[in-house]
Amino acid sequence: MTIDAIASRLVALCRQGKYEEAQTELYSNDAESLEPREMPGMESVKGLDGIKKKGERFNEMVEAIHGGSVSDPVIAGNKFAISLIIDATMKGMGRQSLEEICVYTVKDGKIVKEQ
Repeated sequence: MTIDAIASRLVALCRQGKYEEAQTELYSNDAESLEPREMPGMESVKGLDGIKKKGERFNEMVEAIHGGSVSDPVIAGNKFAISLIIDATMKGMGRQSLEEICVYTVKDGKIVKEQ
């Protein structure tokens, strides 16, 4: 699968809220997920199982999702980036707009790193 196809498929699945399906289909089994230090409760992990468990922990922190958006991808070489915005009420923290620029690295037709 080309990087263009991977990026387009990831965006399509994320826009449908199918994050775990995107991970299962598009990520390498030994992919790594890097988090900024300022994100409490979310640590960097390696391996698809760890990435899925991190997603489950995030979902447990969410009280309600009110909306959000995923931008079209910007592709350069073996990397692509998207803007991800989630309007959510987080348990014990109230309603917030979570905004990220997500950068993905692709190798051998699979995502090997997200940050």
